[in-house]
Formats: sequence, C-alpha cells, structure tokens
Amino acid sequence: MSATQSEVATSPSTDVAATPTHWSWVLLGSVSVLFHLGLIFYGLTPALVSRPLHMALIVPWVLVFTARTRNQRISGLVLSVLAVAACAWIALNQQVLAEQYGFIDSPWQMTMGGLLIVVVLEAARRAIGWPLPLVTLVALAYGAFGQYIPGEFGHPGLPMGSFVGSLTIAESGLWGELTAVSVGVVAIFVIFGAVLNAGEAGKGFMNLAGAVAGRLTGGGAKVSVISSALMGSISGSASANVASTGAITIPSMARLGYPRSLAAAVEAVASSGGQIMPPLMGAGAFVMVELTGTPYTSIMAAALLPAGLYFAAVWLGINAFATRHDLRPVAAEDRPAGRDVAMTALFFALPFAVLLERIFHAGNTPQYAASVAIFVGVALLFLNARLEVSGSAFLARLAEAVVIAGRQIATIGSIILCASLVIGVLAITGLGVKVTSGILGLSGGALWPALLLTALACLILGMEVPTTAAYVICVSVAGPALTELGLPLLTAHLFVFWFALLSTITPPVCGAVFIAAGMADENWLKVAAKAMALGVGLYVIPLAMVAHPALLALGDDPLRAVATSLAVLVGLGALSYGLIGRFHPMLRALLVLAGAGVIAAPY
Repeated sequence: MSATQSEVATSPSTDVAATPTHWSWVLLGSVSVLFHLGLIFYGLTPALVSRPLHMALIVPWVLVFTARTRNQRISGLVLSVLAVAACAWIALNQQVLAEQYGFIDSPWQMTMGGLLIVVVLEAARRAIGWPLPLVTLVALAYGAFGQYIPGEFGHPGLPMGSFVGSLTIAESGLWGELTAVSVGVVAIFVIFGAVLNAGEAGKGFMNLAGAVAGRLTGGGAKVSVISSALMGSISGSASANVASTGAITIPSMARLGYPRSLAAAVEAVASSGGQIMPPLMGAGAFVMVELTGTPYTSIMAAALLPAGLYFAAVWLGINAFATRHDLRPVAAEDRPAGRDVAMTALFFALPFAVLLERIFHAGNTPQYAASVAIFVGVALLFLNARLEVSGSAFLARLAEAVVIAGRQIATIGSIILCASLVIGVLAITGLGVKVTSGILGLSGGALWPALLLTALACLILGMEVPTTAAYVICVSVAGPALTELGLPLLTAHLFVFWFALLSTITPPVCGAVFIAAGMADENWLKVAAKAMALGVGLYVIPLAMVAHPALLALGDDPLRAVATSLAVLVGLGALSYGLIGRFHPMLRALLVLAGAGVIAAPY
C-alpha cells in the first residue's frame, strides 16, 4: 500500500466509537490537546522536554490504536510502554543530556537511543506503511557504514556513540527543528481542523459551494472543486479530503449523469489542491517557515495566487469537459437555501475570521492565533446547523474532536519524527552537500536542467512517501543546489513542495486517484488520465513561479503579481482546452502550443 493510500486508514472518517476502548482514547486525545495548547500559553519549555513528551503522546495512538490484530495490539502496547519510559527519561534528564553535546557515554544510554530509533521506525511503518521507514533505514545504514563506500559519496566514519547520540539525546535528529514544528505549530492547526470538522463547518463548506457553483454548467463538479478547496485548507491531506468530501460529491455528480471517471478525477484533483491552499496548506507551510526563516504571512501571501491559479485551471478544465459531455448544473431543489448557507457558513467563517484577525491585525504568531480560534470553534460545538443549543451534542462533538486531533497529531508526528532521522543523517554525514554537488554536476551548472532533475526526484520520492516528508527530504538535498544556481530560497521551497504533490494524481502511484476511483467504482487508469488533464496546473504552475517571480510577489507588488497571474491563467486556459476540449486535433495542438508559449513568454 502506498503512503497516500494508507492515509485513509487513519483519516477522521474512521468510526472511533466502534473501538472497545473508545473513552480511553477520548481521555488520551484530551491529554494530547491540552498538552499542545498548554505549550502555547505556558511559555518556553526546554526542547528536550516538550519534544520527547510529544513523542510519548504520539506512540500509543499509532502502535495500539491502529492495531488490527491481538498480536499487534500486544506488541504495540509493549513498545509504547518502553517508548514512553524512554521519552520520560530524556525529559527528566534533559539538563544532564544537554551537557553531553550529543555523545552517548554509557551502554544504558545507547540502549535508550536504539530503542527510540526502533520505535520511531515502527510507528511510521504502522502509520503510513513501509516506504518512509525503508528510506530512513537506508540513511541510518549509510551513517553507520558509509566509510566503506569508495569515492566522494563515502564518509570518514562516525563513532557509534556520537552518531546515535546526535540522533537521540541532542537537539538534533529526533528532537530537531522539524519536530519543534510538529510540536508547536502543526499540532495546533491539526486541533483547529479537528474542531471545525467535528462541528458543522463541513456542512457549511458544502452549502456555500452549492450556492456559489451549483447553478453553473458543470455545477456538480464545480461544487466539488470549491468544497474540496475549503475542506483541504484545514485537512492538509489529499486522501482524507477525498474520503470526506468525495463521499458526497462523487455520487452527486454520478446522479447528474457525469461519467464516473470524470467525477472521480474532479474529486481527486480538487482534493489534491488542499495542501497548497492558504491559509493552512497542511503541515508543509509550517515546516517551510522553519526551513526558510520566512514569516508565515509571507509564505501565505506568496502561495495564494499560485493556489488560486491551480483551482482556476481545474474550473476551466471542467468547462472544457463540458464540450465533450452534458455536464448539467445541480437541480434547483437540490441546492441549499440561502438561510441554510448563511447559518452553516458561520461555523467556519467565525473561526477563520478570528484566525486571520489575530495574525494580520493583532500581530500574533500563527500558532497563538490558531489557539484563540480553537476556543471559538469549541464554543460553536454547542450549536447545530439550525443554531439550536445542546449540551449532550456538545460533549459528543468535543469527544469526536479530541479523538480526531489526537490521532492526526500522531500520524503527522510519526511521519515528521521519521523524516527527522533522515535529515539528521544528512547533516551528520554531509551527504546533503554531496548530493547537491551531484545535481550541480549533472545539470551542467544550468538552472532549468537542475529544476527538472529536482522535479523527477520529487515525483519518485513522493510516490512512496507522504508529501510533507518528500518535500523535506528533497529540499534538504536539492534546495541548496537550486539556490546556488540563483533561485530565491522561498521559490525553491515552493517549487519542491508543489512537485512533491505530483504523486497524488500521477501514475503509477497516485493515492488520491486510487481512492476516488474506488469510491466511483471506476478503472483507476481512466480516472488518472482525466485527473492529469484537469490538474495540468500542478505540472505547469511551479515552472511559472520560476519563469515569473512576480507571481509570488503578492505581498510586495500586488498589481504586478495579479497581472502576471492573469497572463498565466490565459495560458493555463489554452492548455486545458487543448488537452481536453472536443475540437479538431490541429486546433487542440495549436491551443497547447499557444498556452505553453504564453506561460513561457517574458512579461
């Protein structure tokens, strides 16, 4: 099973209440939520305290909660107890360990370090499958035995105490900056999304989308685009987005007579865009803040127009498909009433308004702003879609929110912890610098060949590794090469991040397509073909970012940025109609060439 496919197994749609230990997980979820919120309001906490405790809260969810057999549950329980004890040991001895500067000085410490590495690998395996742990194992093997590799890609050798210690008892490796992002930022926004999902925000997204787009040609598909963009902005997972909104949009499109392959493709492409959609952009945006040192607001401003172009290209692609199929609008009786739209929209509009006001007007950090918005979202859990107050319903929704939050924090955290080991090995051995040199050599010192090599690496790694992990690993080795060739730092990171998302719709491994095709009961290759045509922006827009830097300059030069985006949109429209429209082959070829020319032309 691919990483993207396996995300569905841990998506919020799973029936938590069906498990016999439901209330114990509500309790653990509550502890996890309170711990991560408490860190925001408590103040500075030593890294070797907060980050190990973060892992201690993650491990039981992944190793016990997701167990499918009795043996898995028993082994998971044993590993959880050992891991929690090891994390507590690090937190209790953080002052002593900090003075060792990452060097293990006793067999006991080596045992603790080895145990932590094994547990992280197993947690990632159970959360998302084998690919990422295998990549990590290869990296660890390189760190341990790389001195036996001849040539420039070998290394002089590392004392085992220093190697394991740097990964497990110092503020690097497992407890490095990536984990800090998971603890202090990602977890907070996961809680925010879980609170909104537990209430009526999802219904509000669907009602708003239906009211805005339902009456248009291809209205059923356009409802999917808008609702998936809104849902994706808080879920950050293409697979989870398909599983949630797709359960509604795919059958509704099929009832309107849309080809099943098109219905599934629309949902897969629209859901994939959630990870590039501000203001949240999944976990990747917050990792990008840490890796680039760029303020979150600047990243959000830079990402806004490209994300808008992506969804606009999908919208145009639906119009192009309307030249081939009778894509009817949603029937009037099936569209939501204006009153329902207004009431349910409050459930996401109020928390988002508070979030953005705290960031842009009050000047708070994103995680503090999200914490305030969480309390607004919790208050809204008292209300249903008819604005009726119910205490018992509030408790049920709150229980659902903390379970979803605890579980998603654990899934994302296990990915980040595992990826942190890879980044730690790259830093300790200097392999990242060597790979950068290799990219520069293969590209002949030219930017565009280096970009294409990086895009290929992102596609290959993204096939088996979740988007955020693929982005982190790729940008760690390829990012320095791109910046050395003159690409601005943020542009390089956004380029890699977008291309790490390619595997959601690109064969042979395309998780969002697999899931949508299964829901539509359609051949996945047919779905993938239509998804790639609809999602052409995913392949082209990152190249446009490099060719036209103004596209990312909304915060600095908004008029030029908007003008540039409109020009790129014209090119994307021509590409979409050329790839999809029912025209003479010669006209389609001319449209494709014209679209590519407009996007590539200097302006």
